Amino acid sequence: MAAIKQLQSFVGGKWVSGSGTPRPLYNPTTEEVIAETSTDGIDFQAALEYARSGGAALREMTFEQRGEMLGALAKAWHAHRDDLLQLSTDSGGNTRSDAKFDVDGATGTLAFYASLGKKLGARTFLADGEMVQLTRAPRYVGQHILVPRLGAAVHINAFNFPAWGMGEKLAVSFLAGMPVIVKPATSTAPLAAAMVEIAVDSGLLPAGALSFIAGPCGDLVDHMGFQDVLAFTGSADTGTLLRSKENIIRNSVRVNVEADSLNSAVLGPDAEHQSETYDMFLREVIKDMTQKAGQKCTAIRRIFVPEALLDTVLEDLGEQLGAMKTGNPNSKGVRIGPLSTASQLRDALAGIEKLKSCAEVVHGGERGELVDVPDGQGYFLSPTVLCAREPGTADAVHALEVFGPVATVMPYGDDVDELCSWIGRSEGGLVSSIYSDKKGFVQKMIMGIAPYHGRLTVGNERVAEHSPGPGSVLPSLVHGGPGRAGGGEELGGLRGLSLYMQRTAVQGSKPLLAKLLLD
Repeated sequence: MAAIKQLQSFVGGKWVSGSGTPRPLYNPTTEEVIAETSTDGIDFQAALEYARSGGAALREMTFEQRGEMLGALAKAWHAHRDDLLQLSTDSGGNTRSDAKFDVDGATGTLAFYASLGKKLGARTFLADGEMVQLTRAPRYVGQHILVPRLGAAVHINAFNFPAWGMGEKLAVSFLAGMPVIVKPATSTAPLAAAMVEIAVDSGLLPAGALSFIAGPCGDLVDHMGFQDVLAFTGSADTGTLLRSKENIIRNSVRVNVEADSLNSAVLGPDAEHQSETYDMFLREVIKDMTQKAGQKCTAIRRIFVPEALLDTVLEDLGEQLGAMKTGNPNSKGVRIGPLSTASQLRDALAGIEKLKSCAEVVHGGERGELVDVPDGQGYFLSPTVLCAREPGTADAVHALEVFGPVATVMPYGDDVDELCSWIGRSEGGLVSSIYSDKKGFVQKMIMGIAPYHGRLTVGNERVAEHSPGPGSVLPSLVHGGPGRAGGGEELGGLRGLSLYMQRTAVQGSKPLLAKLLLD
């Protein structure tokens, strides 16, 4: 058995170990301990103060220089790609394809913001909008600008994307000119720790620009002030707890939350069986159910299909999912690995039982037949399809997100408004998808469900070969959603920088402001 790695935190410009009893981290396929970590005894207030000190060097850099730094970091990570992919498999249970989705998503996001920095050029702040004439005299004007905030950004990331989740927050924060403290989910922290170690050893980052906490972050958030930013990805309950902290409220600390989401896929009434649009729908549903064993905040959880196609869709899903191999992610041909932790498996199984109150399991629901996995070993759940034939009374389906390879199929009739209302019962989501070539239906669906979502995707025969699927978070578009999804926004190209910058209105003489702010 390989040696157990002792994860350390990088705070105050040095690697440190916690003083308490270390917490074991497991390989979700074999259940072997692969790493240990502790953060007991770390002075988190001092760690935050040190991180704030790293902002000065970042703020002095131009957008172009920050972009060059991001591009170089992306290349440094890519140089260790094979090792990082294997670590993703060992610590997160990912197949090689799923590991690439995570690791390459991180480097790709850094590369996107590196190119954006190049376009922004030799500036250290942004002009926001056009100059506005404020009085009858054209010489007296106002101009909004965005300048870097003076604190530190605390990034608390989820267990399912230790690489990409870190990369998307870090890229935007660095380009905006703000230092970062990364706190990954402890259970899958080894991958994030390795990537931070590469970043530190590269010498690319100014002192204090990047800190890392390899485990619980203690009272760190309690010390955050009005110039700091908190960006959190995880459960809605934890997001609410963080937002409700006294200092967060008192200091009006800027908080962005990306939380739960019951994303939907809608097959339009015009879709014919085995048409390009139908095949696209089926392909993207299956991809979202099985990629990373369904452990994606953007995964499809509810599937709405025309009544006439309900049994056909159920049969096609069962046939294609049944042909996919589940098991040891290191084994050839395996498409679906284990869930990341024992607790995730327990929660998923408990969630399926709750869904059974209004839906029936038509495929999966158990460990299933596994490839190269001893009996009883690993945190496995086969792809599970349920059917709720009465969507209007399927309360659990519209309220409970089962974070695994689980989705529920439901029929709808001619009432599009009713369909939109069912989708809206999730009370906010990250992304939903519509598959139809019928313009009127698509238009009505977009207008009906856009208020519930941060992003919508429309699939039809014209884009069938180009779509990355609703589960891919694109750095050029916002990632977030209202209500239970957290009410936040990340990424979105330039829009993402505003989280880490202060918008200030400057008014005065037009010639002076034009020279100072727009040249």
